[in-house]
Amino acid sequence: MTHDFLGRMARSSEESRAAGIDALIVTPSADLQYLVGYDAPLLERLTALIARSTARPVLVVPELERPRAAASPAGELVDIQGWHDGEDPYDLVRRLLPDHVTFAVSDRMWAAHLLRLGEALPGSTFVTTSGVLSKLRMRKDRSEIDLLQKAASSADASLARIAAEGLEGRTEEDVARSLVRLLVETGCDAALFWIVGSGPNGASPHHEPGQRRIQPGDMVVLDFGGRAGGYCSDLTRTVSVGEPSAEAKEVHEVVRHAQEAAYQAVKRGVPAEEVDRAARRVVEDAGYAKAFFHRTGHGIGLEEHEPPYIVEGNATPLEPGMCFSIEPGIYLEKRFGVRIEDVVTVTDHGAERLNHAPRDLLVVG
Repeated sequence: MTHDFLGRMARSSEESRAAGIDALIVTPSADLQYLVGYDAPLLERLTALIARSTARPVLVVPELERPRAAASPAGELVDIQGWHDGEDPYDLVRRLLPDHVTFAVSDRMWAAHLLRLGEALPGSTFVTTSGVLSKLRMRKDRSEIDLLQKAASSADASLARIAAEGLEGRTEEDVARSLVRLLVETGCDAALFWIVGSGPNGASPHHEPGQRRIQPGDMVVLDFGGRAGGYCSDLTRTVSVGEPSAEAKEVHEVVRHAQEAAYQAVKRGVPAEEVDRAARRVVEDAGYAKAFFHRTGHGIGLEEHEPPYIVEGNATPLEPGMCFSIEPGIYLEKRFGVRIEDVVTVTDHGAERLNHAPRDLLVVG
């Protein structure tokens, strides 16, 4: 899959100038992958992309990482300058940049690196790159959406196969191990995360799979995803092991309607918070307001969680190319939980689901 890295660098330069930022200093992160295609290891040794509007970008790397950097797309996009153990990489950065200006640094830059850069450039101001790069990364191009679709299709296929395998009598950890295997077998480069919450454990949205054995009558929350070409999937379905109770059917139906209402609310120009409100109204009207206590969704791309966040207070207008999850849930403590989640992308005429797994309550063995 070919990405337009030159275009991304040009747009980031334009956004930087408009924001009064003199250079970007980007350490290993999704931002670095987005700009130059280098998935650098996160180390105590400094790796930093120095992106200046007035000069060719430079990637500062530990010498032992130079071959890896040169083999990535960055090798054809930037100048690579290596530094050896025992040398001061922050002094190298200082020599590449003027002082007494404004730099945007990675949101997730280690504090140790930021403090040393502050010492090397004592008269400068540091802000975060999110003001520049988030607005670019929020809108996915066709190549990105295709990879998100590949990852989503893998998650759909993995759900179908785990349901066919059956859950009864298995531990949560065993089911999780199967999901890891299935995500790779169905098209992902690697599994990214896996939540298996059975029975009362399903009432904890981020439950860590454990040794509890799945029993007949359990509702089981399956929330998992992998990465394809660097881009993530995130799918949740809640299944019933054997015939569900009347209450479980009711709660699942409320969540299904809430998820559909949120999906129908996705339109170009609509504030992100309106999608959250659409889901929440359905849950509140059914009497479960206190049992839905997290946001309705989050952006997804090179990171599992990234802007735009589908939450009250986020008035960001939705634009074509934005991709995010829609995942309302109801959690009844010590009893069970239900969550249904798809990844969607905003189009010129509304929204398109990237996940196509059934949203009706699935009964499994």
